[in-house]
Amino acid sequence: MKIDILAIGAHPDDIELGAGATLAKEIAQGRTVGIIDLTRGELGTRGTAETRDKEAENAKKILGASFRINMGFADGFFINDKEHQLKLISQIRKYQPDIILCNAFDDRHIDHPKASDLTSHSCFLSGLQKINTEDEKGVLQKPWRPSKVYHYMQWKNVEPDFVVDVSGYLDKKLEAVFAYKTQFHQRDSSEPITPISTTNFKDSISYRAQDLGRLIGVEHAEGYNVERYVAVKSLSDLI
Repeated sequence: MKIDILAIGAHPDDIELGAGATLAKEIAQGRTVGIIDLTRGELGTRGTAETRDKEAENAKKILGASFRINMGFADGFFINDKEHQLKLISQIRKYQPDIILCNAFDDRHIDHPKASDLTSHSCFLSGLQKINTEDEKGVLQKPWRPSKVYHYMQWKNVEPDFVVDVSGYLDKKLEAVFAYKTQFHQRDSSEPITPISTTNFKDSISYRAQDLGRLIGVEHAEGYNVERYVAVKSLSDLI
């Protein structure tokens, strides 16, 4: 099953927070999108791995993604090594995405830059013919290297290399984000307060999209960083 876009996140909810509106827009325009969570977020202060599994599945349905896979890596302790790379390479080769969306280069949570590096390195290594991986049936997989790897914004207000006009899709993003009921602000929740469970953070999801949209003259936008130049075919491609 070849797909257009594969979104990868360290934890369930990373993708929705960083790229939810972009994915909703791409899916609405007919692109096929798959999601991979590297961990179950089992070390999170609020909720459990089991509740986050259910929330992640609900968020997938809201966005309309074709599938969602959890790699089961250890939350907080996975590393960018050969073992983890080969497992991720196998998924990249299986779905052959043209575009990868992944975690930020640098962020407050230590898993985010680790996931960023792991994904980037796996994308490169996935294109090397002398690295052998097999699918679920034991069939040798062909090399595949995504042509584009983009890193979505997370906690830190990094300066994006480019932004995507997501006007009309913020509501879908918010619906997917708040499918994670254990993680975000709920008035009647007895769970401990965390940095992302505050009303300030909840409001920041909208005002960041509004501010990025303001800077490019649209209603809402999401920002991304790149590992190499982003090219356009002509000046008219820019908005």
